[in-house]
Formats: sequence, structure tokens, C-alpha cells
Amino acid sequence: MSRFLEAFREEIKKRKANVFAAAEYCGGRLEAMQLVRTNPCQNVYSVAKAYVVTAVGLAVDRGLLSEEETVTEILREDCPENYQRVWDQVTVEMLLWHQVPLPKNFLDIDVCDSREFGEDYLAHILKTTVETESGAYPPCYTDASYYLLSRIVEKRTDMGLDDFLWKHLFFPTGCREAAWSHCPRGHVIGATGLYIRVEELVKLGVIYLQGGCWEDTRILSENWVNTVLQKGYELKPQVESRVFCKGGMRGQMLMLMPKTGRVVAYQGCGDYNFVDFIAAYEENSVV
Repeated sequence: MSRFLEAFREEIKKRKANVFAAAEYCGGRLEAMQLVRTNPCQNVYSVAKAYVVTAVGLAVDRGLLSEEETVTEILREDCPENYQRVWDQVTVEMLLWHQVPLPKNFLDIDVCDSREFGEDYLAHILKTTVETESGAYPPCYTDASYYLLSRIVEKRTDMGLDDFLWKHLFFPTGCREAAWSHCPRGHVIGATGLYIRVEELVKLGVIYLQGGCWEDTRILSENWVNTVLQKGYELKPQVESRVFCKGGMRGQMLMLMPKTGRVVAYQGCGDYNFVDFIAAYEENSVV
């Protein structure tokens, strides 16, 4: 076991945190440790959004999608007749930013009773809007943005989001298993509900740290990787921009550290955060 994973295991014990598993990539080596005997594929909650960003990038790289296209331009055939026309101005880039005309935490899939959304999630979203005095919409974190992105990827690739990622990400990186929750009409939720192993989270981080490549295989264009890290599409800079993080409900985390090329991920169930500990380890130590 690496020195980092040993130190991390001791910190987890010290805090009595309910961490199920953790993994690290550094120096060309990927290691994982299981701390609790449980299903190795856990719901990573909102970390799933980083995979949606990746799927959007895969579609953009193939010329199937543009950040400037609007929701209704792409999903015209699926829009309800009485959708709110403000959606005609909402672009893919705005969805990636959560810059949408919706109330905060709208369509909170992991908290709300899903019966509130009805059977047709798309209609539920597009019939809803909030007005602002300026007409501009500041970032408003909501699962709805990433459900819409899932539907957009599906429309433009003619494949479910999960199938598209299996073809262009999971199979090429040797993923053993992953499964995604679906809405009542059979579309991938996107925003959450991805069940996957902790080491697969690390592989995703490595792709972003290595300019779009996993080992000798190019997965994403360098241009999309730079776009994501510069604009902060889900992978947000933290701790004076020394690390890029994407967290999920109940203690899920993916962290990228450019200084040493280290990527760390952990899964569990609890109210804890190890970002400061890992950033301090990164600053004071080493590979």
C-alpha cells in the first residue's frame, strides 16, 4: 500500500469516518483499498455530473454537439407544446454552468419524493421557470441541468448516456462494472445515481490530469480537458487552486492534484470532508 493510502487510512480511523473505500493514482500506479465490506459499486451521487461533462466532451469532440446550441434546438421533438419559451435561450454551456431559469435545488432527485416530478421529467423541467428583473440567470445548482444534458447527449448520439460512455470511456479504460439510475421513461438520470467502483473514479481524474489520455489511449481531446478545468465544469479548483474537486452527497469525492499528478477518490456514507487533509499531505509530502 502506498504511503499516502496508509496515511489516509490512519486519518479515517482517527476521525472515525464511515469511508467504505479509497483509491489513489500516482507515479503511474493505481491502488485501491476497501475499508468496509460492502458492495464495491456505490452511488457516487453528484460526482456523476463529472461523467456527464465527459460525455458532453466526447460528443463535442466528435462534432455531434456544440456548447452554443440551445436546449430546445436540440430537443425540439421532445418538448411539450406549452414549454416556457425562455428555454429557447438556454445553451449547453449554460446547463454545464447550472445557469438555468429554475428555483434552487429544483428536481433534487436524491432528496425529494420523485413522485413530485411526474412521469415526464423533461416536461416538468421545461414547463417551469423563474423570472428575474435583469433577465439573466446566475448559477443555480440543480439536478435538472444535468438531466437535460443527459437527454441532449442521448438525442445527438442516438445512444443512452450510459451506453455512450461504455463505448467511449468505460470499455477503453477497462471498467469492470457501472450502472446508472433511469427516470420513469427510461432515460439516464445523469445528475446522480451512478453506481461505480472507487478506482474508476480515479481513472476519470487521471484522464483530466493527463490531457485526455488513459495510459496510451486518447479518450478526450486536450481542448475539452482544458475547457473543463479552466471553466470549472464540475471539477472546481479549491485550496488556492492546488486541487480540483468534485464531491457528492454523503461523503463521495474525486480530487485531482496537478503538482504531483496524484488523483484520489473515496466513497462512504457520512458527513465528513478530507479535502484539507489531502491538500496538506500534497503540499508537505510527496509521491
